Amino acid sequence: MPPKIRELIAELERGGFTNRGGKGSHRNYWHRSCSKIVTISGKTGNDAEKYQIKQVKEAIEEIKSK
Repeated sequence: MPPKIRELIAELERGGFTNRGGKGSHRNYWHRSCSKIVTISGKTGNDAEKYQIKQVKEAIEEIKSK
């Protein structure tokens, strides 16, 4: 069973990412040590898509490696 959108958001926030806002159901998360902005879309209760899980995982690994 895939994680929920809210779980991805919580993981990003624990990693030090900041919500920069967005339009509609899109949220843009930024971290000064990460080279890219992570965009999470969807309602918080929806299941996360595979690409979203991969995006969050790569962003967190990037900030841990610095």
